[in-house]
Amino acid sequence: MALAKLEQLSKSVAQGPSLSTGAIPTRDWMDIPAVFKPGNYAFPAKKDKVEYLNSQKGLHFPNAREWSPEDDDWKLPENWKEIIINGLKERLEKFRALKIFMDCCVRCGACADKCHFFLGTGDPKNMPVLRAELLRSVYRNDFTLAGKLLGRLAGAREVTPEVIKEWFMYSYQCTECRRCSAFCPYGIDTAEVTMMLRELLHLVGIGINWILEPVSNSNRTGNHMGLQPHTFKDNVEFLADDIENLTGVRINPTFNRKGAEVLFITPSADVFAEPGLYTAMGYLILFEHIGLDYTWSTYASEGGNFGLFTSNEAMKKLNAKMYAEAKRLGVKWILGGECGHMWRVLHQYMDTMNGPADFLEVPRSPLTGTVFQNAASTKMVHISEFTADLFRHNKIKVDKSRNDHLKVTFHDSCNPARAMGMMDEPRYVLNHVVNNFYEMPENTIREQTFCCGSGTGLNTDEIMELRMRSGLPRANAVKYVEEKHGVNMLSCVCAIDRATLTSLMNYWNPNVGVCGITELVGNAIIMDGETRGELDEGLRTLL
Repeated sequence: MALAKLEQLSKSVAQGPSLSTGAIPTRDWMDIPAVFKPGNYAFPAKKDKVEYLNSQKGLHFPNAREWSPEDDDWKLPENWKEIIINGLKERLEKFRALKIFMDCCVRCGACADKCHFFLGTGDPKNMPVLRAELLRSVYRNDFTLAGKLLGRLAGAREVTPEVIKEWFMYSYQCTECRRCSAFCPYGIDTAEVTMMLRELLHLVGIGINWILEPVSNSNRTGNHMGLQPHTFKDNVEFLADDIENLTGVRINPTFNRKGAEVLFITPSADVFAEPGLYTAMGYLILFEHIGLDYTWSTYASEGGNFGLFTSNEAMKKLNAKMYAEAKRLGVKWILGGECGHMWRVLHQYMDTMNGPADFLEVPRSPLTGTVFQNAASTKMVHISEFTADLFRHNKIKVDKSRNDHLKVTFHDSCNPARAMGMMDEPRYVLNHVVNNFYEMPENTIREQTFCCGSGTGLNTDEIMELRMRSGLPRANAVKYVEEKHGVNMLSCVCAIDRATLTSLMNYWNPNVGVCGITELVGNAIIMDGETRGELDEGLRTLL
């Protein structure tokens, strides 16, 4: 679908009739159906991908078929309603938080204008309170006395095919960023509600391809792109060639090496796509500079976990490869690269799903002796924590002026920031490698950071206008520091952000690039024996 011109979309967001611009709905929300048309929905999962996943032990992805959201008949199984209600019952019993979230909302609306999708679309059903109500109304109908007796008067409604279509529309207009939860006086996590909506939809065979294909690939080859081991290895070695061309220093990374002290795992996007490639070059330069005893894995070749966006079972299965590979290789602990949902899974779920990893040691930096007590249970350390500790102990030699071609701001990626509380370490690193660092407005960073607008598997091209709308709040904050300070680079610590923010900046702020923090570290490091000349664009310089 063609993307609206900048002026058209800007005017539509600011002046178009929507709840956020003062328009008043003429009908009750329950009476407004979801209407699907090209450009407002992500493509359904391919039949062969669903069939493959459903054939895998421990996974349940039934009702594989060819279907279209624009069709009246979605080809649901005969007993689809029973499946949905039983699935909801099971999850209410299994997840105590879900039951609490269904019961404790008072509809105060504190979350309403905090959601980037609502701000960008003005659609009332994109208010987190109403998005959760899509499920809560069905919960009331089948699981509460008031709903059974009073029906719609109690905010209850029966699950119908139209309700299922509405769930699909709006559970994929939520990036599960949890910004709304930061403002909820009751601590309701609407992201958890969205996760349950998606799980229930998968029970009847409703999902999107941009998520299920990466899940399928990760289960089959270990990474989102389905890269074979030799391809993954070759890509990393190509990056080592590029580093040698730029610096004169030859780096020889190892793969699947038993007995290494550290297993390094990063998103596969870092080794095959710009701008992540430069972040991966930064990893290689950093590890060579400090003499880290580490190895890559061609089996655990993906830090990201799209299972987070599908079901708990898929998330657990994909995550297990990290511990399995660490055990096989006999490493002491695991170091993780710049990835958002990788770290949310790690911080919130991994230890109870796949742990405890008692065969690993509590991570200790071989350079500084620092024991990372925050990773005492998971045995995994984030690259920003690791690098910040190196700077704190003066273990990295840098020349900050090598980044003087850049004026940098920092995007707090939702999952590392809100889900694991990592906000100071990336800034500590930035302040050691750049001379020109500027913060965006305080209500758009740290705990209140705006999402990229395309997370949780929504970074697919067929919904580009929706992505540009939902990403506008973040783009607007970048525009502020661009105009005030001349910022020309947006840094982050997330592979999805590096991909999605690139499209967002190209549209709203075309003079601003996107990079990972470790790229800036790689730019600044003074390597032993280097013969680099003046690299006007750092690791991005073409020779």
